[in-house]
Amino acid sequence: MKQSFARIAGLLAALALSACASNPGGPGWTTLIDGAAGMDNFIVTGGANWHAEDGSIQADKSTTQGASNLVTKQSYRDFDLLAEFWAADDTNSGIYLRAMKPEAISTASGAYEVQIWDRNPKPEYSTGSLVNVAAVQPIYKAGGHWNTYEVHAKGPEITVKFNGVQTVTANDGRFPEGRIGLQFNGGVIKFRKLLVKPL
Repeated sequence: MKQSFARIAGLLAALALSACASNPGGPGWTTLIDGAAGMDNFIVTGGANWHAEDGSIQADKSTTQGASNLVTKQSYRDFDLLAEFWAADDTNSGIYLRAMKPEAISTASGAYEVQIWDRNPKPEYSTGSLVNVAAVQPIYKAGGHWNTYEVHAKGPEITVKFNGVQTVTANDGRFPEGRIGLQFNGGVIKFRKLLVKPL
């Protein structure tokens, strides 16, 4: 009886350690945004009013034309990423991966973008897509509530999950390394968690 109990206890402990190892915030994960904390992990490009408010880092207006980005100070190659975000129905935003020119981030200048834009005129590249790389079907909606993105980027393979559902996967090796960027291009966008785990 004691031996069975010890075996069960050992199994439970092993399962608990395994769960902790894969949980965001566990070993290997770096927290870039945690509630209203984390602006010091980024540089700001463009004129958006990125600021800490109500338990998140957010932007809702800009003094300049075009997009504004929060850009990580560090560059990443292979990584897992978890983001918790809130967008308005009319928000045009996204998360850039492996941005090669941090001062001028766009998919044209060398970056992948996980889209946050429910009203994209090109619905195949709306929320849940990798812009101009992997179209999304069916159409997902992020507006008006908190959502999660999980991204796995390993070599040319990039997989995106939106609220736990895989939306796209791609095999594209054009941009092997670069910064992570959080985009504001109109509407309200809030990020309350952003964690990254280099692989």
